[in-house]
Amino acid sequence: MSDLFDKDAPPGQPLAARLRPLTLQDYVGQTHLIGEGKPLRRALENDQLYSMILWGPPGVGKTTLARMMAAQTRAHFATLSAVSAGVKDIRSAAEQAQQRRQSGIRTLLFVDEVHRFNKAQQDAFLPWVEEGVFIFVGATTENPSFELNNALLSRARVHVLKPLTHDELRQVIDRALMESAGLGDMALDVPETIRDMLATAADGDARRALNLLEIAADMASATSEGEAAHIDEAVLEDVLGESTRRLDRGGDLFYDQISALHKSVRGSAPDAALYWFCRMLDGGADPLYIARRVVRMASEEIGNADPRALTLALEAWQVQERLGTPEGELAVAQAIVYIACAPKSNAVYKAYNAARQHVSSTGAHDVPVHLRNAPTALMKSMGHGREYRYAHDEPHAYAAGEVYFPEPLAGTRYYHPVDRGLEKRIAEKLDWLASLDAENGRSQ
Repeated sequence: MSDLFDKDAPPGQPLAARLRPLTLQDYVGQTHLIGEGKPLRRALENDQLYSMILWGPPGVGKTTLARMMAAQTRAHFATLSAVSAGVKDIRSAAEQAQQRRQSGIRTLLFVDEVHRFNKAQQDAFLPWVEEGVFIFVGATTENPSFELNNALLSRARVHVLKPLTHDELRQVIDRALMESAGLGDMALDVPETIRDMLATAADGDARRALNLLEIAADMASATSEGEAAHIDEAVLEDVLGESTRRLDRGGDLFYDQISALHKSVRGSAPDAALYWFCRMLDGGADPLYIARRVVRMASEEIGNADPRALTLALEAWQVQERLGTPEGELAVAQAIVYIACAPKSNAVYKAYNAARQHVSSTGAHDVPVHLRNAPTALMKSMGHGREYRYAHDEPHAYAAGEVYFPEPLAGTRYYHPVDRGLEKRIAEKLDWLASLDAENGRSQ
């Protein structure tokens, strides 16, 4: 195993850096990209490297893959970080690549956190990429569609890197334990159950898995009195502490998970909705944020099919505000289960959007005279409110045939109740009222 990892890494670097694999054969994960016969693998084997964006969460091997691609294609590996670099640094890197090019040496320029560059900085890469001065490989944890400009995207292929599976993380952990030089001189005793717990806690992030292992090894070695340091559950619990899974507040994964919760509610899947709720809490999401979103779901997805859903969601939000964590989360969970099981209707949501679109796309019609307010004698003399019919004085408390729209819009309909829950009865009432209008020779 001595040739698997980079022994030339500077001393003092984290375990993840010291044990970085050097060849594609030893790279763990991303088999959809570099597995046998996959497009990127074939491109590397045929020495046909191209500019690309590597998009994926932290710790899935973006930097390692870029380094190995450079080694595989015998290209010089240069790197920039968007956290600290500017246009001047980009130009300097391009000039150095140009000099290597004249000597017959290709350059792979790896740009970490590329989404942090502004538009002008991103544009600075374009002429050099266009001329083939260097092969551009950008790494980002954010959605390139939103964070990178179209000009740069059009010149680079986007590859999505996935979180490592539990089995792949076990491979990483097992290799690290076999490579004794990476963890110091003292032998380590790490039971299979502990390795599995490490893999689960890492949540798809190889760097995190190795960092946790390194900390656990240091703690176990410090308290060991024998020849081997033993990492048990007590040590691991101390290492993990309040450690949480990946959530990436404000990033794609955060919004993907709230989207999964919302879609589970819409799909009447209470168990899945609870799963995503707990996943977000486990990742450190603010319970009040989730509670607010649940109120939106109750209105958007259930509406008048069961108005109690909105009331319960509002009350759950209030409970969360008053009791805090962890007591308040149970009330939010109760609301999530209720709205997931409730009859569904987006009729109000659709009606509201249709009305807004209609208002924004049509002229401003005058309020009909009979609906206008008449607080003064002048207004009364102008006929304001004169022909208005007070509904409570009419049979069934309904002024059959009365028109409330501006005349050009008479008969417009936005709201179409569904035949589920309370809205089924609402639809029946609206149909009955329409029949009364028809008997009076007028319709809304």
